[in-house]
Amino acid sequence: MDSTASTSLASLWDQVAGTQPDPDLWVVIATLVAALAVILPQGVWRVSRNTITIAHEGGHGLVALLTGRSLSGIRLHSDTSGLTVSRGRPTGLGMILTAAAGYTAPPLLGLGGAALLGAGRITLLLWLATALLVAMLVMIRNAYGVLTVVLTGGLFLLVSWLAGPQVQAAFAYAVVWFLLLGGVRPGFELQAKRRRGGARDSDADQLARLTHVPAGVWLFLFHAVSLCSLLAGAHWLLPL
Repeated sequence: MDSTASTSLASLWDQVAGTQPDPDLWVVIATLVAALAVILPQGVWRVSRNTITIAHEGGHGLVALLTGRSLSGIRLHSDTSGLTVSRGRPTGLGMILTAAAGYTAPPLLGLGGAALLGAGRITLLLWLATALLVAMLVMIRNAYGVLTVVLTGGLFLLVSWLAGPQVQAAFAYAVVWFLLLGGVRPGFELQAKRRRGGARDSDADQLARLTHVPAGVWLFLFHAVSLCSLLAGAHWLLPL
């Protein structure tokens, strides 16, 4: 019995950690177009942006824990805003890194995903994403947030368990393209809101108060991270 269980676990690990063949170039291009189709139209973006919010708030939460802060909870709202509450020193490096993690999390996650896909680790990417969503679910503190994370995690789980290799590859590439491209737009949206006099308690403004560095500099950093991640990720994703 123990030998059979060990063999099954070893087989499962080989399946998860093993490499899968790269999809055809047309699949990579098609998933790129599909990602743009849910990012560029404003009406569709109002819905798809919820996924970027999950990554944004998840970034706050993860960095808060990594820097020794106590994570109280995460809320996701139907207007695609979110709130992550952590306890600890109100100033200092931990708080600065936590505040900076939101806008940088989606593109950096996309970059990490692109690196995995470039190495042929499609299944590993899907399982890691599912694990992160399950871990985040524990910290969600409102009904809409639970619904959003459960639906997103459920989709990853279904694809990971039931879909064939070609569908898994297409889904993984679409997700990574979406994070890379979708991670660019929020920074420009925030910049536009601030130009109109809104969003004066944004992550950039909190960072300005914490560091005495102007919010515009932090906005530039958000843009730099998202655009550099997109360029580097595209290099891994496009087999040219």
